[in-house]
Amino acid sequence: MARRHEFNSRKAHLPIYEVHLGSWMRVPEEGHRSLSYRELAPRLADHVRRAGFTHVELLPVMEHPFFGSWGYQTTSYFAPSARYGTPQDFMHLVDHLHQRGVGVILDWVPSHFPADGHGLAFFDGTHLYEHGDPRQGFHPDWKSFIFNYGRNEVRAFLISSALFWLEKYHADGLRVDAVASMLYLDYSREAGEWLPNEYGGRENLQAISFLRRCNEEIYRRHPDVQTLAEESTAWPMVSRPAYVGGLGFGMKWDMGWMHDTLRYMRRDPVHRRFHHNDLTFRMLYAFNENFVLPLSHDEVVHGKGSLWGVMPGDEWRKFANLRLLHGLMHAHPGKKLLFMGAEFGQRGEWNHDGSLEWHLLGDPRHEGILRWVSELNRLHREEPALHALDFGPAGFEWVDGSDSDQSALSFLRKGEAGDPPILAVFNFTPVPRRPYRVGVPAGGFWREIANSDAGFFGGSGMGNMGGVTAGETPCHGRPFSLPLTLPPLAAVFFRGEG
Repeated sequence: MARRHEFNSRKAHLPIYEVHLGSWMRVPEEGHRSLSYRELAPRLADHVRRAGFTHVELLPVMEHPFFGSWGYQTTSYFAPSARYGTPQDFMHLVDHLHQRGVGVILDWVPSHFPADGHGLAFFDGTHLYEHGDPRQGFHPDWKSFIFNYGRNEVRAFLISSALFWLEKYHADGLRVDAVASMLYLDYSREAGEWLPNEYGGRENLQAISFLRRCNEEIYRRHPDVQTLAEESTAWPMVSRPAYVGGLGFGMKWDMGWMHDTLRYMRRDPVHRRFHHNDLTFRMLYAFNENFVLPLSHDEVVHGKGSLWGVMPGDEWRKFANLRLLHGLMHAHPGKKLLFMGAEFGQRGEWNHDGSLEWHLLGDPRHEGILRWVSELNRLHREEPALHALDFGPAGFEWVDGSDSDQSALSFLRKGEAGDPPILAVFNFTPVPRRPYRVGVPAGGFWREIANSDAGFFGGSGMGNMGGVTAGETPCHGRPFSLPLTLPPLAAVFFRGEG
């Protein structure tokens, strides 16, 4: 806790492991029950440490009546779920993770609450917490109630809840769910189904005011934590301070990157050349916010399949594409978030009533995915160029973002003065490219520090024999260049050593 400001810093190495406690691991000998908070503590810490994540983000642990809501239909804003133990048991889980050097971010849902009679709905027989008019107070997507953010009592209740999890349970951050649904009065509504604000607009002024005040209070009392917004629109300055007109969050999920990248990766490589823009568009807005790149639970449910399952091609190509996806995410500027199971290539869609497919780690190919994610997180930690300037344009430089014909991509990640640059090169086709010339800013030896096609990770073993010396052949507007071997469906990283 004393050093938390270092681990939560915006310049820190900060890969997040998203976890649903009830389905991460179960006990088959006892009717496939979920693990308790105390049983989870050592197992989860061991796995997170092995995979190299610095934080876990827990889907809502606040008590909820319907298990299938994953916690997003919260009834008790001050109580961890009794499904897994007592409040003291949850404290033990957080404390154990902290002792192992793992931060804890909690999902928190101030956007809506269920209509269950034993919850907040009609709390005293009146619309105390929610609006009375369904055009303001009823959420059509989730059949739930929307808080009346214009009431001081409601605002105080929610801000107290946020501070409670930070103060009593030592959470290191809060990820705020469904912020977009709070910001827009017409969210998921047709004409005539919503009421405009006092100026005739669609912005929910009371919700905006609440979010700013909530973030101000959190950072005033706990300047070493982070708040993260799940906000899926182009609302400006979500992760900028309230005093300059922002919403005051520390970071924001980049939902656009997630959707564009997965749409691209699902395509057969023969068609990818026609959709190269899906890979490059993000860099037009990448520094408008302090972005977290998520591959979240929402992408592996409701018939979407697992990340491994949606990769095109035969099994070899599925594994290679998944390693390539992980490499691309870790190379991009922004913090990283990965939902449980993707770190070893879970084959089936996530099922909240079951367990992750841990038996797959007996397959060397799945073990290779976990090794690759562990290596990426290690590399990310040890190379400041890959994390120190995640939120500013000084940390990124295109080498070639336009080679759609060969479905290849290359860029530099840069740190602060004295940090060696990192060159990341990607081949999104199963065709090896050699020689593939890439311009670099300096001569000397460029060491190959990571290669997703290495045999250790389940690849074919093609690479650059430890590195390449830059020659004085101009390329891509730079005085030096590297004649590289690009393995099939692979991500390759190089460090400039002068």
